[in-house]
Amino acid sequence: MQGLLHIRRPVFVGHSDGGSIALIHAAVFPDRVLALALEAPHVFVEPLTIESIAAIPGNDDLRKKLERLHGLQTDETISGWTDVWLRPEFRDWNLKALLPSVTCPVLVIQGEDDEYGTVRQVEAIASGISGGRGAVETHLFPGCGHSPHHQKKDETLALMIDFLRKHLP
Repeated sequence: MQGLLHIRRPVFVGHSDGGSIALIHAAVFPDRVLALALEAPHVFVEPLTIESIAAIPGNDDLRKKLERLHGLQTDETISGWTDVWLRPEFRDWNLKALLPSVTCPVLVIQGEDDEYGTVRQVEAIASGISGGRGAVETHLFPGCGHSPHHQKKDETLALMIDFLRKHLP
């Protein structure tokens, strides 16, 4: 089956929650994904994540950055995102059981100073996918936070290009 764009086996590049969504898709539809290049994905909820997300509504710098992308929907976007993460019932959210079903090559990039997740996310992905049939590569950037594509732009792009050259037909 192919989608509207007639792409049979995409490569997904996902950041943060988008990386989590890409992992879910690759686990549920393993024959439909060629590769994943992920930045700071989440596979379980950490206390650091909750603390940092709880501080978002008062973070004017982040709001200004998000406003450039979301315009008049910025406040709605922020509350929609933070409300889900801060629900008590969301604390048990976990994707680890899906990881062995991911069969495509996966690159995981994370900043060592990520304010929304720790290296435990990367370790969980690497061990979960390696326990299945997929290949996983990881890279941690020292002195980098949650957005390697901004904070280590050239290095992140080079890692993704090298990864894709190595793993794509």
